[in-house]
Amino acid sequence: MTSKVVYLGDLRTECTHNKSGDTFITDAPTDNNGKGLAFSPTDTVATGLASCMMTVMGIKARDMGVEMKGTTAEVTKIMASGPRRISKIEVVLDLPFPADDKTKTILENTARTCPVFYSLHPDIEKDITFKWA
Repeated sequence: MTSKVVYLGDLRTECTHNKSGDTFITDAPTDNNGKGLAFSPTDTVATGLASCMMTVMGIKARDMGVEMKGTTAEVTKIMASGPRRISKIEVVLDLPFPADDKTKTILENTARTCPVFYSLHPDIEKDITFKWA
């Protein structure tokens, strides 16, 4: 088992990672009857895409002798209705280190082949931007 999720009431859950014991809270967003006081479940999906992309890039970069520390991602999730769902995820990666064209190509391709990218429904548009130093 990977995690345990407990419904706390008032449209809030507590999610616990079994191996580490780390926890986080989710709240329903304000546009869906919630208070929006924490990540919504769909926020975690969109954020998970960026986190996964950066993780696999980090693995590849380490293998290439490239330091990615300080890289950031800004994530925007766009919702649709009928049915309510994520329609688009925009990720802007800011990579504050110099890289040659070959390194950029390898790391960008690595990001676009992360497990979360492939796990998302193909109807979800993924707009990925890489900003290199």
